[in-house]
Amino acid sequence: MLNFLPAKLIGFISFSLYILNTIFWLMPILVFSMFKALIPLRFSKMVFSYLLDLMASNWVATNTIIQKIFTKTKLVVTGLEQLKIDDWYLVLANHQSWVDIVVLQRALHGNIPFLKFFLKRELIYVPLLGLAWWALDFPFMKRYSQAFLKKNPHLRGKDLATTKKACAKFKHKPVSVMNFIEGTRFSQKKHDRQNSPFQHLLKPKAGGMSFVLDAMGEHLTTIVDVTIHYPDGIPNFSDFVSGRVETVHIEVRSLSITKELGHINFSDRNDKIIFQKWLMKFWHDKDVRLEKMIQKYSTESER
Repeated sequence: MLNFLPAKLIGFISFSLYILNTIFWLMPILVFSMFKALIPLRFSKMVFSYLLDLMASNWVATNTIIQKIFTKTKLVVTGLEQLKIDDWYLVLANHQSWVDIVVLQRALHGNIPFLKFFLKRELIYVPLLGLAWWALDFPFMKRYSQAFLKKNPHLRGKDLATTKKACAKFKHKPVSVMNFIEGTRFSQKKHDRQNSPFQHLLKPKAGGMSFVLDAMGEHLTTIVDVTIHYPDGIPNFSDFVSGRVETVHIEVRSLSITKELGHINFSDRNDKIIFQKWLMKFWHDKDVRLEKMIQKYSTESER
């Protein structure tokens, strides 16, 4: 609507509104999180969890309104008709920019439960935000390195047990857990350094995804496979808030976890190998789809 304004002015106004929107919703989230912590009743905790998720969803919805008012960014999304707001999902996507998070929130908002990320245990101590993440039931995980476990074998399996305990609250409450299995944002330098076998993707990290599935396998039912393509080049956050990103293409697929990975035992070495093979094929298929998207939309832009 107001995308005729200079890009720098749009960026300044948009970013300021994002900050105000975050503060506006962070305050009640912190207040309700205190009530959630102080009232020990299971029913009250469940009620507060739903209210807190609603506030976080309203934060996403308001960010989307800001984007539509100040920028001309158009999201072209396919595959949303397969999704439901009351199901359990593991969301997997290629990762190219911090913009991916904003785009995913906007594209999936209202179609699946509020997106949640596995966070390192140490992040719970971040002032204000740590409390907000805890109140929003973001699972905090503590992973030990193999070197650490060799020195402390009595702690083997404790990281998984802690994560399973954190995820127990999702048994009666639909959730969407987000995971970027490349572990970092794509860049050509990283791609070359890895000697990645994929054309447009970094190597997937089996450890993180297997950890999530092992901890939450009984609760998650569907993998939401999201492929993101920026036809004008990979943007940074400044490009996005300034309205320099015209179009984002997003393809969504749904895969049954029971059908794809229902018989995987992550404690078994052979099953781990089977999972790694499945993951490499899954990632190869995504690479092929991304190449097709690039070819399709580059051809259309040339017409």
